[in-house]
Amino acid sequence: MALGDLMASRLVHSSSPSPSPAAAPSAAPLPNHSHHSHVTGDGLPVANGPEPRNGLEAEEEKPAPVAYLPQVLVLCEQRHEGLDEAAAAAAGPSTSGLVSKWRPKDRMKTGCVALCWIDPFSMAPPKALESIGKTLHAQYERWQPKARYKLQLDPTVEEVKKLCNTCRKYAKSERVLFHYNGHGVPKPTANGEIWVFNKSYTQYIPLPITDLDSWLKTPSIYVFDCSAAGIIVKAFLERLDWGSSSSASSPRDCILLAACEAHQTLPQSAEFPADVFTACLTTPIKMALHWFCKRSLLRCSLDHSLIDQIPGRQNDRKTLLGELNWIFTAVTDTIAWNVLPHDLFQRLFRQDLLVASLFRNFLLAERIMRSANCSPISYPFLPPTHQHHMWDAWDMAAEICLSKLPQLIADPNTEFQPSPFFTEQLTAFEVWLDHGSEDKKPPEQLPIVLQVLLSQSHRFRALVLLGRFLDMGPWAVDLALSVGIFPYVLKLLQTSAMELRQILVFIWTKILSLDKSCQVDLVKDGGHAYFIRFLDSLDAYPEQRAMAAFVLAVIVDGHRRGQETCISAGLIDVCLRHLQPENPHDAQTEPLLLQWLCLCLGKLWEDYPEAQLLGLESNAPEIVIRLLSEPQPEVRASAVFALGNLLDMGSSSVNGGDDDSDDDEKLRAEINVVRSLLQVSSDGSPLVRSEVAIALTRFALGHNKHLKTVAAEYWKPQTNSLLKSLPSLANISNPSNVYSPNSILQGSSGLASHIGPVLRVGSDSGATGRDGRISTSSPIATNSIMHGSPQSDDSSQHSDSGILLRENASNGGLSYTRSRPTDSGIYSQFISIMCAVAKDPYPRIATIGRRALSLIGVEQVVMRHTRFNSGGSAHQGETSASPSNFGMARSSSWFDMHSGNFSMAFRTPPVSPPQHDYLTGLRRVCSMEFRPHLMNSPEGLADPLLSSAAAPSNAELSILPQSIIYNWSCGHFSRPLLTGSDDNEEANSRREERERIALDCISKCQRSSCKMTSQIASWDTRFELGTKAALLMPFSPIVVAADDNEQIRVWNYDDALPVNTFENHKLSDRGLSKLLLINELDESLLLAASSDGNVRIWKNFTQKGGQKLVTAFSSVQGHRAAGRSIVIDWQQQSGYLYASGDMSSILVWDLDKEQLLSTIQSSADSAISALSASQVRSGHFAAGFADASVRIFDVRTPDRLVYMARPHAPRTEKVVGIGFQPGFDPFKIVSASQAGDIQFLDIRRAADPYLTIEAHRGSLTALAVHRHAPVVASGSAKQMIKVFSLEGEQLTIIRYQPSSFMGQRIGSVNCLSFHPYKSLLAAGAGDNALVSIYAEENYK
Repeated sequence: MALGDLMASRLVHSSSPSPSPAAAPSAAPLPNHSHHSHVTGDGLPVANGPEPRNGLEAEEEKPAPVAYLPQVLVLCEQRHEGLDEAAAAAAGPSTSGLVSKWRPKDRMKTGCVALCWIDPFSMAPPKALESIGKTLHAQYERWQPKARYKLQLDPTVEEVKKLCNTCRKYAKSERVLFHYNGHGVPKPTANGEIWVFNKSYTQYIPLPITDLDSWLKTPSIYVFDCSAAGIIVKAFLERLDWGSSSSASSPRDCILLAACEAHQTLPQSAEFPADVFTACLTTPIKMALHWFCKRSLLRCSLDHSLIDQIPGRQNDRKTLLGELNWIFTAVTDTIAWNVLPHDLFQRLFRQDLLVASLFRNFLLAERIMRSANCSPISYPFLPPTHQHHMWDAWDMAAEICLSKLPQLIADPNTEFQPSPFFTEQLTAFEVWLDHGSEDKKPPEQLPIVLQVLLSQSHRFRALVLLGRFLDMGPWAVDLALSVGIFPYVLKLLQTSAMELRQILVFIWTKILSLDKSCQVDLVKDGGHAYFIRFLDSLDAYPEQRAMAAFVLAVIVDGHRRGQETCISAGLIDVCLRHLQPENPHDAQTEPLLLQWLCLCLGKLWEDYPEAQLLGLESNAPEIVIRLLSEPQPEVRASAVFALGNLLDMGSSSVNGGDDDSDDDEKLRAEINVVRSLLQVSSDGSPLVRSEVAIALTRFALGHNKHLKTVAAEYWKPQTNSLLKSLPSLANISNPSNVYSPNSILQGSSGLASHIGPVLRVGSDSGATGRDGRISTSSPIATNSIMHGSPQSDDSSQHSDSGILLRENASNGGLSYTRSRPTDSGIYSQFISIMCAVAKDPYPRIATIGRRALSLIGVEQVVMRHTRFNSGGSAHQGETSASPSNFGMARSSSWFDMHSGNFSMAFRTPPVSPPQHDYLTGLRRVCSMEFRPHLMNSPEGLADPLLSSAAAPSNAELSILPQSIIYNWSCGHFSRPLLTGSDDNEEANSRREERERIALDCISKCQRSSCKMTSQIASWDTRFELGTKAALLMPFSPIVVAADDNEQIRVWNYDDALPVNTFENHKLSDRGLSKLLLINELDESLLLAASSDGNVRIWKNFTQKGGQKLVTAFSSVQGHRAAGRSIVIDWQQQSGYLYASGDMSSILVWDLDKEQLLSTIQSSADSAISALSASQVRSGHFAAGFADASVRIFDVRTPDRLVYMARPHAPRTEKVVGIGFQPGFDPFKIVSASQAGDIQFLDIRRAADPYLTIEAHRGSLTALAVHRHAPVVASGSAKQMIKVFSLEGEQLTIIRYQPSSFMGQRIGSVNCLSFHPYKSLLAAGAGDNALVSIYAEENYK
């Protein structure tokens, strides 16, 4: 099976919608989930659960339907492993570590070869000596044809010296090879001197090795073919040791090969030639065959002289000699790679062609000469290899070859049959791939796979197997690179073979995921063009084209030459073309491809102004902006990354006097990009918001001067009157959206509007701040300016209505005109949004927001943490959760209909001493004020500063936060792509086990009496403010509780031991709304909803200190839930989170996409006080309102509202709790009001309840409805819990602590929560902070 097909069928990628193998049954199609349903008699679809597993419904008296167990899994993708880890690992594809080892430090060449042949018997036939020299020369020349060869036959000392000096002169810094062949001359002396002739050739003269070394210098390689050659090596090493100890210079690069050890004599047998060592080094194939032939069964049948007539050329693999040479190279390489340390293998077998050939042949010499009791030695030393089992493979190949030889010589036209050697070795490699792993011995065939890449017939199979190997992990890529794969796969990019394209792209993806430095080689060899063509071809799978986009992104990452060549090759146009569907109704493009097209564009534009300009000219922003609403957070984050890199940080074009139309165009495009980024600043995914914050920080750097000016001018102190001191914030006299170079007004997007001067004045009745000139009640008009601020709402004890100024204010204090484009609303909006980003629930993003504000001279105000016990003001303790406001926030005076919110304070030192007359009426000025003299405000405000510097300094550039989406996304390709992980099997079996337990527990609780009479545990949480929320874990005896200070504590109620304690966040603004469990049948996640609407989701929360933030976002983005009354619920089978509060709409979040799915208008005049999602029907949820009305919504119907009733009439107290009744009837709900009545409704019938329980006389505080058992529970502030059946029978009343002396009361009930599958009830008390757990009498 080709790897391309393999990839198509098995490729798994990070943005898959749901890893769960089972689909979610639901009543109507939902995004990403399949469904099955049946229709009941009344025409309404009802979800049916999985097939019955244990025959629960077989019992006749009370057929209980099988429990519905949702199959949807959310928030368990790679991106939820933690942004902070991603940021820490943002080194991306590394450029050090593993990398430096595989890449030869510097390729070397042997530039000059000195051949010295000394033969004492050569006086008579000089021609024989000459022919020996020429043959040796020819043999060496085959490996290094461009080297200079100097031959000295029977040289004198002077000739050797001259030879060495000439060679070093020619070679310069390249390696010189000195081959000394001394046969019949005396052995080297004990000092390591070799013998040469004197001038008159009458006697031998010793030549010290030190002289030889001083003439040849370094780098050099010596071959000594003489008896006792080991003496020379020993002398050499002593010189090297002495040299290295006496001088601090770099170690000498010397390689030595010697024919035998110091005590050995060269073989004298007729079986071997006299120069057997040199013969092995220079004619290995013939030597190997002659030697093998004498030892094999062929020795009698084969004419040995035929070996010297083997047909073919050594470099032609389709001939017998060429193939033998190829097999020999593969075998010796394999032996060396498996025996030598990798760095030594690199140095000897990959750095220099001639050295590599010599060492391959040296392995043969060791094998042959050891059979004659001679041990060739080398420096660096090599371990013995003569008995390696790969020699058997060579012998077999040699035997097959020799058996064909007579026929080939007899008939030269016989067709050449290739050896099965390589096919067999590839099969051995394939077997290893099926069973091998990182922990096992590496596959020894890797060097052979490399050799096979040279052959067209085996190439495809070899590449597919190589791809499978590389996919095993970075360790495998490192092994393949260290064996020398790189130049081979680089050269293959020049082929046009279509069948190799997919696998080559895959291999390069794997290489670059380990080592980014290969980008240089790819650009140098023009390899980028190969990947651009592949990316542009529509016949490849989208996942594979995503790999090509990844390769191109790495090529241009921080590499200007790469950026230039890819731009000139048209990469921008290719990426933009594929980001747009050919036809708008086409199915959505593969998310991984969209993600990498965006990342590739972002890297192409990064820090490259010319490329940014090209991007703006090719309409890139408009194309990429469309992706900001894609369902996959990775795609959205990558689109933000691309857009952020279009912003020129060094932009000097934004100045009023510059009429250059290009700059105007560029500026307009940049403003458009920023506007689109501001709109996604409250995305549900921290990955996306993090990139938005970073991109906006780039904008803050590029437009630094103007943002600082705007910030300073907004809050510049003015003298004489209060109104003159009000800052001028935006040019609001031009309501049109016309762009002009000098006034960039905001567009009419959801966030966009002109932000007016904003000042909150909190005053007592006696304050003089509101005089007749200021209208406090004018209606909100489009061109009005509204003020007040989030922070003043948070902390002011006065709920005044703020100050509203008309644009035609009488004294003209607002008619400030400017000549620069700084009066653009975009700058005001930018500051507003960054203030919200600085309070993001995800800590890393908040840090980036604060950095961006500090760049423009705005420091965040830190509010002192105060708690309000009275419920007097609707504004107490609110926080600003998000920058965008869709619809007027109730009872808030500070918010213009579409504006962003400001939550920071600003101050600039006054130019002249402040005029006190206008300050007399200000009791406290809380948010956007200049406060020239309130340096130590008693209200806990930090002292904010506006810095005076205008241009971005180096320090500012250095604090620019690093984007993480690119490096994080690269990690995807370093993980296995061709195989599913074993973790899935483990997770599936764990899930099956949990489903079995759940079904078992459900069947028991459906038949239980549900009389919660036994208190099985009581836990003093020690919460100062009482227990606000409690939650029972489904499969372990653990209860999780939290208080209004957002302390979360985890306790084991079987062992009565604390398990974990942690803070939901470290911000000063506290208040908890609810705890929920997500993915309860799998690795459960804990959702903690704060009362300001921020949602944080934790994993590993039941491990001491192991809790980890998975995601965090504001669930009521842009809507201020006044009165801190956020209500929230979670629906596992749809993956939806529903959030609302004191506002006119309900927000539906898809947690799989981490995206706001829809905003449903509640169509009520009062706030939502209770919310409950159906556990049976996806998309269904019920809402209880503060005016005692009840509504049911279905997110899938066009009008959303499916039912409305006022079951509690005539009482108007708010609905405290609402829930769908236990079991599988999706039409029955229970609603409890603060007045104390519980109403049971059937939405198919009339709006009137069919059952009413008067549970408490007022002060009902909590309602719990069991998911499966026919039971509901209510709690009251009057220290009482009651449990009722669905028929209205009171089953239990709990007033006292069972173990207490004198009958101690249980405490006012703050929260009630049933176990999901068992008859267990957890109750949290407000006054004594106890969490009690109740069960039936016979609970085990």
